[in-house]
Amino acid sequence: MRRCRYRGQEKAHIQHVLTAIAVNIERLSGLPPDEETPAPRRPTAFQDYLDQREIPRLKSWQTLGS
Repeated sequence: MRRCRYRGQEKAHIQHVLTAIAVNIERLSGLPPDEETPAPRRPTAFQDYLDQREIPRLKSWQTLGS
């Protein structure tokens, strides 16, 4: 935060996040294109358990808290 363009913690945080996004974009743009898509992963034992009992899977466990 010493060499930040902006003053204030909120603006400095925004600058750090945007810098991280830019670094990730640069990193991804340098990767070779992937011609083969990876095979889908097998369901976990817990997912098999839910499917056998016809219990619907949640999209996210965070939805349980609200």
